Order: sequence, then C-alpha cells, then structure tokens
Amino acid sequence: MPVRRLALDDWDELWPLVQGFGTALSEAVTRPLYEELVDDPRWAAFGYDDGRLVGYAAVQDYGPHLRAGRVHHARLHDLYVDPANRRTGVGRALMAAVTTWASTRVRHLEWQAHHERSAPFYEALGHQGAPCPQPDYPTFEIEFPA
Repeated sequence: MPVRRLALDDWDELWPLVQGFGTALSEAVTRPLYEELVDDPRWAAFGYDDGRLVGYAAVQDYGPHLRAGRVHHARLHDLYVDPANRRTGVGRALMAAVTTWASTRVRHLEWQAHHERSAPFYEALGHQGAPCPQPDYPTFEIEFPA
C-alpha cells in the first residue's frame, strides 16, 4: 500500500501539498512546526507515496478530556490530495489510514469539511455531517467501540 507515516525527510515533497491545501504561513515557520509534530506521539501524518507524495493527512490525539475522563478524542486536521490525483482512491486510502490509527487510540474522531468542496467525499465514504456553528463546515464524527 502506498500510504505510509511521514518522516522528517519527507518535508520537501510535503511542503507543496501543504501550500496546495492552503496556508498563510511561510515555509520558514511551517517546517520547524512539522519537525516538532512528526516526532510528537500525539500526532500522525500520513502520505500517499506513488513514487512521490500526492496526498497527505494529519491527525491529532487530544488525549484525556477533563469532563469525559480518559475518553480520548482525535481531530483530523488535514486531508489533501493533489488535484491531478483526485478521484483515484488516494483520499480514501489516506482516510483509511487515519481511521485505523485513531481506532487504536481514541473513542471519537472528528473533523469539519466544507459543505461543497469536501463534505461530498466524506459522505461517499458513508459519513454523515452534522450542523456546526460555521454553517459551511458540517462536523463529521466516528465513534469507535469502547
């Protein structure tokens, strides 16, 4: 399978994807942050490597919850596929890697997705978005068995 955990030496191929997803931060600011997060066990970054990175996903385990106890929650922060490689299974494979990772660590995985640009992708995977305070970004959630 071409999905794998990303490492420090993936930065040069990852940066154009991060830019494609959209960031206001410079590479000088983003690279040290990536170096910090890739070594943090609460984070996971996955890449789809088809001879070069064509997509990535980043997910974070928020750890125990003050009011819910040791019921961990995770958040999918990014899932991006290079436009030339969309509708080829890359996004589906990245989401499967994120879900597998989260299912071994947390009780809930959540994310928001733009109602026109990305929510249809998650709906095609069988997920249903719920309204949230930002009406253009429904909230999706997977609850894993205890």
